[in-house]
Amino acid sequence: MTDFDTDILIVGAGAAGLTLALDLAHRGVDLMLIERNTTPFAGSRGKGIQPRSLEVFEDLGVLDDLRAVGGAYPPMVTYHPDGRTNRNELHAPHIPNPAEPHGDVLMVPQFQTEAVLRRHLASHGHAPAFGTELTGFTQDAEGVTATLRTGGGERTVRARYLVGTDGGRSFVRHALDIGFPGETLPFHAIVGDMPIAGLSFDLWHRWYTPQTQLALCPLAGTNLFQAIIQVAEEVTPTADLVRTLIRQHTGRDDLVVGAPTWLSTMRANLRLADRYRVGRILIAGDAAHVHPPTGGQGLNTSVQDAYNLGWKLAAVLKGAPDSLLDSYEAERRPIAAEVLHLSARMLAQMGKPEGMRRGRETRELDLTYRGGPLAPAAGAARVQAGDRAPDAPCRAGAGTETRLFTMFQGPHFTLLGYGADVSDIVPPGLTATVKALSVAPQGQATNGFDLSDQAGHIRGGYDLTPGALVLVRPDGHIAALADRPQVIRDWLSQWLAAATQA
Repeated sequence: MTDFDTDILIVGAGAAGLTLALDLAHRGVDLMLIERNTTPFAGSRGKGIQPRSLEVFEDLGVLDDLRAVGGAYPPMVTYHPDGRTNRNELHAPHIPNPAEPHGDVLMVPQFQTEAVLRRHLASHGHAPAFGTELTGFTQDAEGVTATLRTGGGERTVRARYLVGTDGGRSFVRHALDIGFPGETLPFHAIVGDMPIAGLSFDLWHRWYTPQTQLALCPLAGTNLFQAIIQVAEEVTPTADLVRTLIRQHTGRDDLVVGAPTWLSTMRANLRLADRYRVGRILIAGDAAHVHPPTGGQGLNTSVQDAYNLGWKLAAVLKGAPDSLLDSYEAERRPIAAEVLHLSARMLAQMGKPEGMRRGRETRELDLTYRGGPLAPAAGAARVQAGDRAPDAPCRAGAGTETRLFTMFQGPHFTLLGYGADVSDIVPPGLTATVKALSVAPQGQATNGFDLSDQAGHIRGGYDLTPGALVLVRPDGHIAALADRPQVIRDWLSQWLAAATQA
């Protein structure tokens, strides 16, 4: 079979699926996004967008809209059984700097994040097909044949690749018989969103005892609180039960708990898929890894899975070697393993009187793909291939203020020549794929250069000396650092090959 209905079939329209769809749409890739549920997710489960994900969303052009519906995290106040209270900031303070422009975690309820992504996806002519369920699939050397159930009956779709972003109970993962080993920790909770009259909206309220706790977090941009209520065993959540438990934990009869907009149960599962790829089928997001939300990593890790995978799928469709897709699992699975360990540590902190404290490791700015298939070299250098590419203020050729992230924005690779001519480094077939920019070092005349490092932030961020070359991937990680053009040409030849527009 060689006739295709679409290039990429994405199964699951949560944060991972929507991010992948938007990234592919930016690249002009034909896609189909389906969702078994008949309506969008209505809850706030993943509400914290970490600084690294803010960078991803800036590149995708949605950050301003997310900021418009989100806000800052409030301080947390803990009420103890003996009447004491203590107040702390959940996130350690982080002041933005030239290399890291986004300091604070942004609170955006998940339903708002997904709504913003859907709006931007619609501007590219795509929308999730809700009420459309994947019921089976087969694959061959050229593509995937999927059977879908819709309100109008069954249909068959032929795609070049299928990506399962269909959650922790992933049909795609189960159908591929991919192992999902891990453990379930002895923690049960009710989680949901609801208005609560009589409770101040400028604090995250937490009632703690050694046996149980209640947390009520005001959701930025709404009139709702997210409630997390620890319970001794799994129960069926109802509005009446939630009201009773809130009254018991707080000891307050004056709080008026409105109708929940969403209720669910939460288990502390720590599980990681054995594989992320089987032939032309891949999994991402919660389909590949699940863990407690205690570290604020879930939605962010899923978004970054999609961001890593999108450019690789697009490149392979344009002729890059199929082995490029193997680098997705090689790079992202170790990250997920670390996230599981972090979430477990944060869950243990949650059970202590003082509560959690999220440090730099939760901001995801230090995530690296060093030592992976796309960045095998390693050494003692402070900045290496595989690392996140730092931002830096600089000036464009006309003297206007700009940033490296502005130069990176879009579906292309970026080649920086620090005090070096890059005009003839990129092979002719890849000039539409790689934006080549020469950078005048600090204190050097700017004539003939595309950018000027007038304050030395590029040099400092990347630890560069004149003559250095930096190739930055579309997902904002460094592909190669070199002092010889042939190193850059070799990387492009190996991983993009015949691709003409990644």
